[in-house]
Amino acid sequence: MTEPPQETCFVNSSCSSIDGMKRFSHEAMATTFEVIIVHEDERYAGQAAVAAFDEVDRLERELSRFIENSDIARINSAGANQPLQLGLDTFECLKIAVRMYAETNGAFDVTIGTLLKCWRNDDGTPRNPSPKEIDIARLHTGTNLLQLDEAEHTVRLSASPVQIDLGGIGKGYAVDRVAELLRDWSIDVALISGGYSSVLALDAPPGKKGWPLTLTNPAGRKEILARPFLQNGALSGSGVQKGGHIIDPRTVEPVVGRRATWSSAPDAATADALSTAFMIMGLDEIKQYCSLRPNTLAMVILDKQDESTPEETILRFGAWEKLID
Repeated sequence: MTEPPQETCFVNSSCSSIDGMKRFSHEAMATTFEVIIVHEDERYAGQAAVAAFDEVDRLERELSRFIENSDIARINSAGANQPLQLGLDTFECLKIAVRMYAETNGAFDVTIGTLLKCWRNDDGTPRNPSPKEIDIARLHTGTNLLQLDEAEHTVRLSASPVQIDLGGIGKGYAVDRVAELLRDWSIDVALISGGYSSVLALDAPPGKKGWPLTLTNPAGRKEILARPFLQNGALSGSGVQKGGHIIDPRTVEPVVGRRATWSSAPDAATADALSTAFMIMGLDEIKQYCSLRPNTLAMVILDKQDESTPEETILRFGAWEKLID
């Protein structure tokens, strides 16, 4: 069996110099979750971290499409027009996904699983689907196919099968739930990460303007793009690995010209979804999205287009100076 590819680093904490911090880590959702806590009682901080990681494991059992009888696995095998009862967290996560689908004009779409299968072989390598395969996948793609009932906490599919994949939002949602749990434990100074792609900061450490982070170019990790200081907000990053591609669910075609994106938003689930959507949305769309939401930031790395353009172009949208200054 081959080893899985190393996870690309989009957001890295630079917290080694913070006094009194305790660092805890846990493997879940095919990544490493980390909680950094500033608290005078190390034993209490450790107990809180254990509770937080138990919550992540519980969420994975509900949200992972790979776990038999998870809520998402049950949805993916459900027939059309049959109400399916969901757990509270699955329902809330899908509500966020529906909102992000609408806000991004369909660029963020958790039902893209059928379409991805058209463009990927079983081993994950790219393939070229036939027009007939694309037409069939199109009929089973679109978050608008999910009909959520708030009163009953059910979902009904307008078509079947629909293949949901929460990979673009599930880690961010789990990070948000961990933040709630830590607040319940009266832990207010903490940094939570779901792998190297989603980070959420609570209050800043004493004497600091925020939690120090480093954003590096995934094409060359020695190139530092920004050193933001984050508090009471989230950062997320997405990118495409060499030889792979990201599919635009709106055009059902691979996206070209994007190498990586970052987003900042008040919560990790939204930031997680946006970093995926920003890989797909047009630059004017991203600019308008951020201009309408002052608490949302975007950074996009464009690949080299032709001989007249530089090797890559880095674009920023929103008031990044609030994080970097």
